[in-house]
Amino acid sequence: MLVEMRTYQIVPGKVAEFLTFYERNGLHIISLYARLQGCWTKESGTLNSVVFCWAYDSYAHRAEQRSKLACDPEWLAFTPRMLPYLVHQESVFLAPAPFSPAV
Repeated sequence: MLVEMRTYQIVPGKVAEFLTFYERNGLHIISLYARLQGCWTKESGTLNSVVFCWAYDSYAHRAEQRSKLACDPEWLAFTPRMLPYLVHQESVFLAPAPFSPAV
């Protein structure tokens, strides 16, 4: 399994609004292509940040699913509406250690 940790730094004061917007308008779309493992807001470190963890079977599976997502007309309409909330984005891939519990 591969987990992609995507961190979005949000315009200060807009985190709650972003979460509501994302849940109502984008979550159902991306959930067709990736398995949400969790979503958190950061209470330390870089503030005004939201962290999503998405699970894929492998790097190849992620590439395939992201390719499909990139062609989804609903996603293509959603992403420009999300951009005004974003200050910075980061994507990190996490591979489980052999003793890690299955997600």
